[in-house]
Amino acid sequence: MIPRRLRAPEPGWSVDTDVVVVGSGVAGLVAALAAAREGLGRVLMVTKSRLEAGSTRWAQGGIAAALAPEDSPHEHLADTLAAGAGLCDEEAVRILVTEGPAAVRRLIALGAGFDRDADGGLALTREGGHRRRRIAHAGGDATGAEISRALLEARRAAGIEVIEHALVLDLLLDSAGRACGITLHVMGEGRRDGVGAVRAKAVVLATGGLGQVFSATTNPEVSTGDGVALALRAGAEVTDLEFVQFHPTVLWLGEDARGRQPLISEAVRGEGAFLVDRSGERFMVGRHELAELAPRDVVAKGIMSRMRETGAPCMYLDGRHLGAELWRHRFPTILAACREHGVDPVTDLIPVVPAAHYASGGVRTDTWGRTSLPGLYACGEVACTGVHGANRLASNSLLEGLVFGERIAAAIGADLARPSVRPSRRPAAAACDARPQGLLDPAVREDVQQIMTAHAGVLRGAEGLQTAARELAALAGKTGGDPCVEAWEATNLHAVASAIVAAARLRTETRGSHWRHDHPAGDDSAWRGHLVTTLTDDGLTTVYEPLRPAAETADASGEGRGGGRASSAGTRETAA
Repeated sequence: MIPRRLRAPEPGWSVDTDVVVVGSGVAGLVAALAAAREGLGRVLMVTKSRLEAGSTRWAQGGIAAALAPEDSPHEHLADTLAAGAGLCDEEAVRILVTEGPAAVRRLIALGAGFDRDADGGLALTREGGHRRRRIAHAGGDATGAEISRALLEARRAAGIEVIEHALVLDLLLDSAGRACGITLHVMGEGRRDGVGAVRAKAVVLATGGLGQVFSATTNPEVSTGDGVALALRAGAEVTDLEFVQFHPTVLWLGEDARGRQPLISEAVRGEGAFLVDRSGERFMVGRHELAELAPRDVVAKGIMSRMRETGAPCMYLDGRHLGAELWRHRFPTILAACREHGVDPVTDLIPVVPAAHYASGGVRTDTWGRTSLPGLYACGEVACTGVHGANRLASNSLLEGLVFGERIAAAIGADLARPSVRPSRRPAAAACDARPQGLLDPAVREDVQQIMTAHAGVLRGAEGLQTAARELAALAGKTGGDPCVEAWEATNLHAVASAIVAAARLRTETRGSHWRHDHPAGDDSAWRGHLVTTLTDDGLTTVYEPLRPAAETADASGEGRGGGRASSAGTRETAA
């Protein structure tokens, strides 16, 4: 049984604030800056490691926006909808692409230095799924690091307070069931018991991804799904967790590679590199009209299919013809990473395989970042705004963080101004303490990763998913040990993995980044909709909601909460 609350010592200290933002990637930083700028009171950021240690700084490709004269938001919209395989919330995508260019310009105004062409304009490139060159980049392939630097400097200038090295544990709820803060564990700071509480009028989750659910991932070690697990335990809705995007081209380090793997950015293919098998044949030609520049799910499936056909452990990316100068100026980070592992892209084929990269699903929000739980907001990879559908379009993630992180501040301001809202910083004992507690053995982490990689990775089927569900259920009984970071993370990973498997078992079709080899075709008549998962004392419940043909969006006042997605329930599955 998945616990409703992590077992942890009672908080030994507390802090009062108005808005607490959990996470320090692009989405969290933008949300905190917007909240401070809108005068929402004291803003406090909580981050699991150092401020700059999240996924944002690893983003190589860039940020997508219709910034070129020949481009348009309409074309960006069309490319995003095509990549999303029929499950994008069109209104959310429209917001993303129309507000995106201004969001990038605000970032430039903050001091982010993007690469320029010979005429001084933005040097735009192209990636998979994009029919225009609309990817802005910095330092060649160090875009995320530059964006993070600019936002962190703005945070310092704004005087926003930070608690670093803090793992968020659970939500605090008031007597009305509204989020009123968090409990957290600060590592190595000398605070009494390490565990404390932040009481707040609004809680913003920006905790990033869940890639550590799998053995091989592009995500940093801190990406253990903490925000999704916390939201689930509190009773919030999460949606579309079955759509975990596997990046097609990750440097293959051997059969036994574990942990974070070096990413070979899609921009390398955008500059002209192509995929070949061990015989030198370009196997993506004929599979899709865009060949190597097809959407990520198509390329990942192409690579896995060719690996299965040939029995090879990897495929290869050929960028030798790009030349040493382009590699050195455009992709210095990738060049260095490859050479560190004994591969020189200037002279060698790069061995590549897909690896877990990005969660298109997450905590369900409307287009202003509101979740199904009052007082709780979410943005960035932890959230499911609806813009990605069944498969994220390359380089839309940083843009999503900019656009929807900004919108959250307006929603918080509007919500707190409503007469019906009487926010309290005081948690109710019955609401936060009576829920069943639990904690798994830290060793469960590796077991979860092995189960998910073997049975719920790029290729999935009923038999493997049933095995995964059974083995994850058995792991739920492996409790014991003292509360610690390793145990809390293992418990979070187990909860998230269980939710992913529940949704993947229910969706008996292939769509986007969810590839069922036993159901290789899509089925719009039965599955053009979202899978919404909640956790109660009885376990996980996953419900299918058909996609509405016309969006009904929420405005900042809070009318239409739910982002225009359907609320009529259909098929459901319940799991412990």
